[in-house]
Amino acid sequence: MGQVAWKGLFLSFFDYKTEKYVIAKNKKVGILYRVVQLTILAYLVGWVFVVKKGYQDTDTSLQSSVITKLKGVAFTNTSELGERLWDVADYVIPPQGENVFFVMTNLIVTPNQRQATCPESDSIPDALCNQDEDCPAGEAVVAGNGVKTGRCLKDRDSIRGTCEILAWCPVEKRSKPKTPLLASAENFTVYIKNSIRFPKFKFSKVNVLATNNESYLKSCRYSTEHPYCPIFLLGSIVRWAGSDFQEMALAGGVIGIQIEWNCDLDKAPSECNPHYSFSRLDNKFSEKSISSGYNFRFAKYYRDAEGVDYRTLIKAYGIRFDVMVNGKGAFFCDLVLLYLIKKSNFYRGKKYEEVK
Repeated sequence: MGQVAWKGLFLSFFDYKTEKYVIAKNKKVGILYRVVQLTILAYLVGWVFVVKKGYQDTDTSLQSSVITKLKGVAFTNTSELGERLWDVADYVIPPQGENVFFVMTNLIVTPNQRQATCPESDSIPDALCNQDEDCPAGEAVVAGNGVKTGRCLKDRDSIRGTCEILAWCPVEKRSKPKTPLLASAENFTVYIKNSIRFPKFKFSKVNVLATNNESYLKSCRYSTEHPYCPIFLLGSIVRWAGSDFQEMALAGGVIGIQIEWNCDLDKAPSECNPHYSFSRLDNKFSEKSISSGYNFRFAKYYRDAEGVDYRTLIKAYGIRFDVMVNGKGAFFCDLVLLYLIKKSNFYRGKKYEEVK
C-alpha cells in the first residue's frame, strides 16, 4: 500500500495543470465583485496617490539655521541701581542669539558684594543654629551661600541665630519685586531669520521677503498677511502662546516658536512657505509652585582703587524662547520613466549607481 502511494506521488510530478475559470451568472456576486474592485481602485487613486501623494519622493532631512536679533530699550529706577537704561547688551543672554535666546524681564540685585564673613540668610534651614557647635568650621551650608566659620551669630535676647559664613557678603537678597522691572519688554521686537535646505532636491529658501527696500524690515511686523516679515513683538508671541506677558515676566517661563516647512516642490517655489505656531513649554498651571518660572544668576565684577575685587550679583528672571524648525519636501519621483515604459531598466541604471 505504501509503495502504491509513493508511486502515485512520483507520477503526479509529471502531470500538467491549468487553471479553470468558472463564470457565475449571478448579479449579486457580480456586483459585489465589482464593488470590491472599485473600492481597491478608489483607495489606490484617492488615498495613496491624491491624498498621500504616493507618487512623490520625500526628503525629511531638513537642514536649518536660525539667527535672532532683538531691539528695544527699557528704563528702571531702583534703590540698588538708581536710574538706569537697559538695552540689548544688558537684557539679552547670550548676546549672540541663535535658536535659543533669553530676555530678562525681572531681577533681584545685590550690589557691592565682597569676599568676607557675614551671617547666612535665615531662610536657609541648614544655617539656623543655637550654639557655635551647630556651625562646624569649614562645612559648606547646604543650599546656602558660603562656608561656615564655626560661629553662631544671634541678635540680642535671641534664642536662635544663624551661622557665620565666609562668602560674598552681604548675601543675596530674597525679596522679589511684585511687578516686573522690565515690563516694557512686551514691546521689544525680535528678528528671526530662518534659512532652510532640502539637500536631496537641492532646494533652499529663507523666511525673509526678497526685496531691495531697506526700510521694509524696519517697519513691518509679522502677521498672517505678512508671513515673510520675520519681525515679531515679544508681547504678541506670548499672547499667541496663550499667556499674559506681564504675568509671565514676573517669574519667567519658556516659550516655543515652531517654524514648519512642508513643501510640495512640484509647485512653484513661491508655494513653499513657512508656517508659525507658538506654545508655552513650561507648566503655566504651576505658577504657585515653588518650582515655577525661569531664572538664573550671574555677576558683574569690578576692582576698587586698592585692588580688591567686588561684584554686583543679579538673579535674572525672564522668558526663554526656543525656536524649533521642522518640515519635509516632496517631489515627483520619475514614476513613469522608472517603471512604466519599455526602457525603464535603462533609466533605472542611469539614475541609480551600484557600488561594490
